[in-house]
Amino acid sequence: MARWIVVCALAGLSGGCAMTSKLPEPVAESRSIHRDGDDLLSAGLGLEGLRASTPPAGADAAARRRWTYWTNWRGIGDLTPQGGFGEWYGSLDAVPGEEWRALLPLPGVAHGHSVLLHLPDHFDRQRPCLVVAPVSGSRGMYGALATVASWALPRGCAVVYTDKGAGTGYYDVDAGIGLDLDGAPAGSGALSFRPELTRTLPGSASAGPRVAVKHAHSQAHPEAQWGEYTLSAVRHALRVLHQRYGTAADGGDVDVIAASISNGGGAVLKAVEADREGFIDAAVAGASNITVRGAPSLLDYATRAALLAPCAQLDPRMQQAPMANLLALRAGEFMARCQNLAALGWLKSGDARAQAAEAYEALRDLGFRDEALQLSGLNIASDLWRAVAMGYANAYGRFSVLDDLCGFRYAALDAQGQPRAAGAQDHASWFASASGIPSSGGVHLIAPPGEAPDPAFAGLRCLRAAFEAEDAVGARIRRGEIENLASAELGARPVIVLHGRSDGLVPVGPTSRAYVEAALQRGASALHYWEIEHVQHFDAFLGQPMFGARLLPLVPFLHQALDQALAHLREGTAIAPSQVWRTQPRGLDEKGAMQPLQPQHLGALKAVPGADGIALMQGRLVVPE
Repeated sequence: MARWIVVCALAGLSGGCAMTSKLPEPVAESRSIHRDGDDLLSAGLGLEGLRASTPPAGADAAARRRWTYWTNWRGIGDLTPQGGFGEWYGSLDAVPGEEWRALLPLPGVAHGHSVLLHLPDHFDRQRPCLVVAPVSGSRGMYGALATVASWALPRGCAVVYTDKGAGTGYYDVDAGIGLDLDGAPAGSGALSFRPELTRTLPGSASAGPRVAVKHAHSQAHPEAQWGEYTLSAVRHALRVLHQRYGTAADGGDVDVIAASISNGGGAVLKAVEADREGFIDAAVAGASNITVRGAPSLLDYATRAALLAPCAQLDPRMQQAPMANLLALRAGEFMARCQNLAALGWLKSGDARAQAAEAYEALRDLGFRDEALQLSGLNIASDLWRAVAMGYANAYGRFSVLDDLCGFRYAALDAQGQPRAAGAQDHASWFASASGIPSSGGVHLIAPPGEAPDPAFAGLRCLRAAFEAEDAVGARIRRGEIENLASAELGARPVIVLHGRSDGLVPVGPTSRAYVEAALQRGASALHYWEIEHVQHFDAFLGQPMFGARLLPLVPFLHQALDQALAHLREGTAIAPSQVWRTQPRGLDEKGAMQPLQPQHLGALKAVPGADGIALMQGRLVVPE
């Protein structure tokens, strides 16, 4: 079991917190040892424990950590018996070692970011390796276990993670309760997030309980700082490695690879762009939320998709899509959405079928491929577009938790679905069970009232109007959008960008394709782009036959990229060139059961891509169909 050792509570209270560099001191720091039935990779749960339908029991710090592992593995990875994890890719073999946690300041930013460093006992001191993994989504600091740690820790690499200034920093505004570094509820001390309770918009906050969420309400716009948060984690890890193992203080004798997916992939690319000191030797970015000038931002296409997708669901091209039968029960709501969009002037046709086709084509024009739109139902059913639109609009505009932009806020719900005050049990669960973007962890999105049969329309239209507005609110949001823009200046460092063609949340067109094109135009000389057939954004859903039969997990391709990046650094092996990676869906057997994942489903990269090659031609990225 873990032996929990408090190193220091506040910066300056203990000389033992001083490191060897001039980096800012941690606001808080702690260390624990994990051996003998506990470990760094699965907290001792192993595959069986992670597959359990209920989280581990217990209320102390060790139990909270196990619950956090359970949530983050299940929220990202496909651990089902047919999924191939641990057989064809990844590992859950126990990795004993040390876990260092720190709340680090970032100059000029009011709130610290959480950093987690895993030092395996079998850390390879002869060929030291550090993988920096900014977590995916808005998750807490354990949010890259299923993606990066499952590759790096078994190989003896240290792994440093950061929540990128977001994470599970929930705060009960009414009770004045937040979370400390290790996830324990607290009203004072070094909290991961304590919001400013000052309204920045005219009027007064709506009545009722509310919860502040760090990504949405820190007023620090963490996405604009993703690269700096990631580099801060690298510097911290190199300082600890120097102190612990005697490696070079600047990491010159350590192979440093930055790797992650989704928001974490965007943070990886921004870190390479900002890395003037040359800490990062290679990078792997999968399904990245990244925006270059001229391409729509996540908030831009999320607000449009939130409005358009329900209408587009009525298009005949969606009839065979997953969840189509379930969503057919909401046809009346979706028809009303088409009518509402026509009234706005977004659609020109007069009948529902033609309006649905218009909405579908508008989504294609945003960069969603046909195979990605087949997964639109997942975003609709989970209300994901509205959750993203609300959280990111608040973050871009640096709005306060009291601003209630467009009438939205977050709160716990009672048995009747009405907002209620959060209690001690809620506080105790936030760190372990939240994803950083409600609705999650028992905190829900409270939307403004709307009219049936399309009650979500009013709030969504308001968010889109705020984004477009030629007033102070719109200017704040668009300023945040500009602050997000990536430079695409990668230079000569080896970078592998990979993205699934079926990604229905972060579409490949306005993100990876646009970024790779811009980077090549700017002279990136060691950039490799792999676009992968039949891969989408959420591996965790692939255990369900409606998704798993036609789609493949992203993580094994991420691991292949990591294999090639490390071999390139250590042996000089060439990385596979840019290409479309051809794969084969698993399908169903004669009894309608999903086929187990096999290596042949994943296909293979070509050393010489031929007809599948991706290249910059006359300044434009050319990608084969």
